[in-house]
Amino acid sequence: MNRLHTGYFYNGIVSPSGSHRTNHLRAVVGARTTTTTSECRNLLPSLYTEVWSWGRGQEGQLGHGDYLPRLQPLCIKSLSKKEVVKITAGANHSLALTAQCQVYSWGSDKFGQLGRINAPSTVPNLAMISEGIRVWDVAAGQTHTLLLADGDCYQPILYYSGEQVLESTDSAHPLSGTYTQTPTLLPFCMNIGYVSKVFGGGLNCLALADQNAMGFIATIHELASAERKFYCTLSKVKSEILSPLLARASLALSLGQSSMLLFQEMAGSFSKLCHLTGQHSVSLTNFLQRGKVIKTLVLIKNTDLFMDTYKEYCDPVGNFLVMGGFQSLLKPSQECFGKKLELIQTLLEPKEKNTSPYDLLVNLFYMPLQHLHGYNRLLLKLAHCFEVNTEEYEWLQNGCSKYEDLARLVSKQRRDAEATFSFWRNFKGKNSESLRKPSRRLVCESSNKALTLQNAGRFSASWFILFSDVLVHAQGTIPSKKLFSSHYVYPLATLWVEPISDESVGQHGLKLTTPEDNFVVLATSPLEKGKWLRAINQAIEDVLALGLNGRTRVSRSSQKGDPPVSRTSTYTFSKEGRLKDATYEGRWVSGKPHGKGTLKWPEGTVYCGTFKNGLEDGFGDFMSPNTTLNKFERYQGHWKEGKIHGFGTFWYASGEVYEGSFRDNMCHGHGMLRSGKLASPSSSSVFVGQWVQGKRTGYGVCDDFSRGEKYMGMWLDDQRHGVGVVITQFGMYYEGIFCNNKMMGNGTLLCDDDTVFEGEFLEDWTLCGKGVLFMPNGDSLDGVFDGHWGAGLRVAGTFTKPFEALRRERKIPVAGQHAVPAEEKWKAVFDECWSRLGCEGPGEGVHEKAWENIAIALTARHRQQRYSPEELSRSQTKMLESLEVIPQHVGPVTADSYNSIRRYLLKACDTPHHPLGWLLETLVTVYRMTYVGVGSNRRFLQQAVEEIQSYLTRIFKIVRFLFPGLPEDGGFILDSSSSSDEGTESLNSSTHSETPQQGWLVSSSSLILPVLLPRLYPPLFTLYTLEKEREEEVYWNCVLRLNKQPDLALLAFLGVQQKFCPVSISVLGEKKQVLPCTKDACFATAVETLQQISTAFTPSDKLQVIQLTFEEITQDMQALLGQDFLWCMDDLFPIFLYVVLRARIRNLGSEVSLIEDLTDPSLQLGQLGFMLTTLKACYNQIQLEKTT
Repeated sequence: MNRLHTGYFYNGIVSPSGSHRTNHLRAVVGARTTTTTSECRNLLPSLYTEVWSWGRGQEGQLGHGDYLPRLQPLCIKSLSKKEVVKITAGANHSLALTAQCQVYSWGSDKFGQLGRINAPSTVPNLAMISEGIRVWDVAAGQTHTLLLADGDCYQPILYYSGEQVLESTDSAHPLSGTYTQTPTLLPFCMNIGYVSKVFGGGLNCLALADQNAMGFIATIHELASAERKFYCTLSKVKSEILSPLLARASLALSLGQSSMLLFQEMAGSFSKLCHLTGQHSVSLTNFLQRGKVIKTLVLIKNTDLFMDTYKEYCDPVGNFLVMGGFQSLLKPSQECFGKKLELIQTLLEPKEKNTSPYDLLVNLFYMPLQHLHGYNRLLLKLAHCFEVNTEEYEWLQNGCSKYEDLARLVSKQRRDAEATFSFWRNFKGKNSESLRKPSRRLVCESSNKALTLQNAGRFSASWFILFSDVLVHAQGTIPSKKLFSSHYVYPLATLWVEPISDESVGQHGLKLTTPEDNFVVLATSPLEKGKWLRAINQAIEDVLALGLNGRTRVSRSSQKGDPPVSRTSTYTFSKEGRLKDATYEGRWVSGKPHGKGTLKWPEGTVYCGTFKNGLEDGFGDFMSPNTTLNKFERYQGHWKEGKIHGFGTFWYASGEVYEGSFRDNMCHGHGMLRSGKLASPSSSSVFVGQWVQGKRTGYGVCDDFSRGEKYMGMWLDDQRHGVGVVITQFGMYYEGIFCNNKMMGNGTLLCDDDTVFEGEFLEDWTLCGKGVLFMPNGDSLDGVFDGHWGAGLRVAGTFTKPFEALRRERKIPVAGQHAVPAEEKWKAVFDECWSRLGCEGPGEGVHEKAWENIAIALTARHRQQRYSPEELSRSQTKMLESLEVIPQHVGPVTADSYNSIRRYLLKACDTPHHPLGWLLETLVTVYRMTYVGVGSNRRFLQQAVEEIQSYLTRIFKIVRFLFPGLPEDGGFILDSSSSSDEGTESLNSSTHSETPQQGWLVSSSSLILPVLLPRLYPPLFTLYTLEKEREEEVYWNCVLRLNKQPDLALLAFLGVQQKFCPVSISVLGEKKQVLPCTKDACFATAVETLQQISTAFTPSDKLQVIQLTFEEITQDMQALLGQDFLWCMDDLFPIFLYVVLRARIRNLGSEVSLIEDLTDPSLQLGQLGFMLTTLKACYNQIQLEKTT
């Protein structure tokens, strides 16, 4: 015995479906399916199948048109695109069932098993099945075929063809009987019940029937049968109606271009719906033959898929109807199918009498939508098979309500489309084609004068037509005949309507607001007023629910309130003015752009940002083309009332970039202008300072790279004017008076070799008038000078060479005497900070309002984060959130609240979105701009220090404004508890009082310097090193020479007594003897501590390092000489001098000077002041030491 296998091949995977026995041959038939991503997602069976077969083929059962055997699978080409969903094989014949309920058979027909009269076939052919019989399951025995089909009723029927074997008592020798050559109905099948599957094998047949409990099985069969019938009908429409019409070359000519496109779209949607129906019918068959679990019913599981597909089909059918497509399609249809369209009549149910050909055509394409009522009815019927409190009942009821709503929606849309088509058919207005759109539907119109325009002319008449997307206001003289001369179109998405009851307009007025027009219309009665108000509001709601990219309108059966006043939409302005032809997309409020949006002009200008009352207001990004340079100009920053106003950055087409404050579209306030990147190299420069109405006015710094000089001083109308300083890359330094961009008047000129001239100048570097020239050696030349510096001078005067005593007493001018005072610098920066706090001037405001402005600024930045390209880290986001909380400090500041204020300032200064953080960031920028590069000159040291001290004073004033409870600079806060916050230990050390009373000295340096100085440290310390360069060189040479000696020798050289010299040292817990050759071992801990002075930034931190160094030395001595040991200065100084030498601090003089200049005066007294004096003395002593 051999086995005959049947199977399905899915992408190369075999899924066995059954096995049968045969006597003589072996053959294999398989179906291969190709699935798409969407089908996999929706878990629907595929209809794109192929059939493959292999094995013996002497009876033609392989279907390849011959009798040859096949050792490998080969595709049966004639069954491709036939939507085969099941295959089976007998001994010498094969069967294929399609989704359209057709049966293909091939192979041996000796006993009529192919279902045709004496027609053996080597290729698949259709079996002879009666019209109206829809086969949905097949089985093949050895020499017979069994078919399961739908008949006139919903109970399945059985058909049989092939050999009929008579029953015998001897089962081993059955009696051969007759056979049927065409499928024949088995009369006893109705008694079996609801058969869901049939089987065949050998000489036997088997039918699997289900028990019809609660009518559930009967309803499922009814649903499956209806779906198969529906799919067969759709397939016929597609193949017999749509395909012939689309194949006609003259169809496009008859329909026109627009209608042809709509017809093609409708045909495509019809094909999608047809395909889904076919998949569903196969899925229902599988559902019947398997678990029958309601949860897996495709109608319930994939409801959205069905609803979307039906909606997708409904829209193009309605659009085709509105545009008169069916009227144009009538003639080509009659040419194809006869004048009475008999073929279409046969496809429609129920059969309608006396129906016009036009109505037949419309009904045919609306016929698929009627099937939704069947879904609703059968799902409701299925729901009644379950208890009300079960999940199955709930699922079915939900599905039923969805399909019912959809059925009502498509019915309403058909009525709307028919009404709109009727309107356009009777419409005789000029330019009507411009208003006629496929998706546009008529809602209502006022041809009966139900609505009129207020204050209309005596001989003019208005006609209002409300469509689904626009309101049309037509004007003419004979509205009753629907003739008008002009019209205005108002998109509903940007239309606002409100009832008004003003005595001047009566009780029946409606105010209509659009982006460019506002007008009032009058209704004839309160009823008409309410009708139009509801209709317009409902149409607006539908448009807004549809969205910008949607396709299907959402229908509402009842009024749910007025449309939102604030909404998102797109509008193109048409009237003359600034916005002519511009398109706005974004948020609207009552006819005006309000909120986030984008405004685009045709020439390329674009604004993307926030609006307020129709004008740019808030943060925005603006780009505009510059036709002269053929480049774009861009501004990114704040706006106010349609103008650039606030902080922002402007990229000019010339290559210049301005970053700073604006007012009324002009640079105003503090800002930085960089030029030369794209412009000519000769104009390469950077200016940072104050601007007034687009011109540099006030204090500012200009770094001119092309000339190699930097100007720091006053400006007026874009010119250097007033007190100022110029420094060149060659070390030339000038300070004095400028006028009209030139050095004019009294000034001082200092050269790099310390030559100084003080006198009158005519223009840049040109001396003209009285003056005194001081030589580096003390000689001077007093008289009248004329000429350009560096090119030869003409002098008429007196040369003086004073004696040594007089030379020391003579006062030579120094840098800074004629420079701009520190408190006059960067006023615009501090004014901007006060402005951000809501104050008109320094301290002129209410601190509660200032805190509100801070919270608003931080919250706005927090919201803006989602739109900005840079992303904040989690810590930055948390910091922003914490700073949004307004600190609550009522009354005098205590020690605890003082620490809270210090912590808050640390966080605020680290956040550039906080006004204080912005202030510090800007001050750091201008400070580096001033004292880096050409400005890194030793003559600027005193000015740089005074500038920092000025920052501290002015920032402290802002802090005291925010925290009124803080005492004045130098005030004292009592400490109620001895314990302090661990997180502020390093901070507290700089401000803790050394007085008997425990507490905190409040000063600008102790509060502000720890957050300010680390940012300014590099340029400031560079100036110190330049100023101390000669001293540092002498000091360092001495350090290098003295450090060549071993420890004991160096200690002896410095005069350290023998008892203070360590005898042994501890290395990793092990004591080692100090030998004469030992080096860098004594007082090693103190040396390492002192070296940390170079890594500390603030003077208080540096003083703490010095204090710790003394403590380390003391601990070493106490370990050597006992705990009772006390220092005297004569003993301490040489040991500390040794530690300083071994620490090898490269710029110790600069470190000491920085501490002296910036240390709080309260800390320079007492023990810390003594330690600093000792360190300075060591520095001076080292320069005097000489090795012998």
